[in-house]
Amino acid sequence: MEVPNLNVPQHIAIILDGNGRWAKKKGMPRSYGHTQGSKNVERICEEAYKMGVKYLTVYAFSTENWKRPKDEVDTLMGLLRNYMKTCLKTAEKNRMRVRVIGDKTALDADIRKRIAELEEATKNNDGLCFQIALNYGSRDEMIRAMKKMAADCVDGKVGLEQVDEALFETYLDTHDIPDPDLMIRTSGEQRLSNYLLWQLAYSEFYFTDVLWPDFTKEDLAKAIEYYNCRDRRFGGVKEGEN
Repeated sequence: MEVPNLNVPQHIAIILDGNGRWAKKKGMPRSYGHTQGSKNVERICEEAYKMGVKYLTVYAFSTENWKRPKDEVDTLMGLLRNYMKTCLKTAEKNRMRVRVIGDKTALDADIRKRIAELEEATKNNDGLCFQIALNYGSRDEMIRAMKKMAADCVDGKVGLEQVDEALFETYLDTHDIPDPDLMIRTSGEQRLSNYLLWQLAYSEFYFTDVLWPDFTKEDLAKAIEYYNCRDRRFGGVKEGEN
């Protein structure tokens, strides 16, 4: 689906919300909602790239999600294992480059292995750059970044006078990835939930009541249309002006 005469955001970030509620409405277990939600990720990746989006980042599993019931976490981890296989096939088909952000050390060894294989196999692809946030929390990301930077300062690799925003960003999980232009959250919730707090500083936010499994290419187009209606200004200057 093309979005004619619209300025398509280079980078879109999405909070995939509402899988459990979607399943409950249908009288199904929450795991069914997560399964259908993961399938929708594939569809939206393809549609976003067709529309001209270059980067897509999705919030798949947060650092706080470990607090959910054990059976639900186990289900999510099982889905993740299967998704790594599916994602590799999708990436091969669509020339998609995949990168996982977040603290991977807390994930099981087999999942970390599959992530490494997926990133290695797709690193030279020239299609959509697809980031998956797994065991991700923005506060955790910034703490980890500060620890790495502090260690480099102690080792003499970085001087205090060198520390600025540009340097700090090189220590974030999203280094070398442009900040999102547009953040979409489904299911009607209107909060960031510890997602890309640094990176979303100047992004436009779009909230929709649509539950994630029901989110379609038409809904994505509506979000992009909304983005085009915004009068984006930086420091009092409209985007594109000097």
